[in-house]
Amino acid sequence: MATATVYTKPNCPQCEDTKNLLTSLGVEFTTEPITPANIKEFKERGHRQAPIVVTSDGDEWSGFQPDKIKSLAGSESEENLWNF
Repeated sequence: MATATVYTKPNCPQCEDTKNLLTSLGVEFTTEPITPANIKEFKERGHRQAPIVVTSDGDEWSGFQPDKIKSLAGSESEENLWNF
């Protein structure tokens, strides 16, 4: 299973949802703040919202994306943990 780095900002509900789902699915991750030093690079790579998730297998995305998180965890289950 791949690991991830989650770049977050304060008071970000999508960041918390992402971290909670990663935790519930057993995905190892670290968190880093989105800072003026890294935001320019993220914008150049097309990211426009928090969180920004960068995985050890080279994938990356921004925003709360449950399907990508489940894929990262190797979860093929159709179970919807968030009742969407």
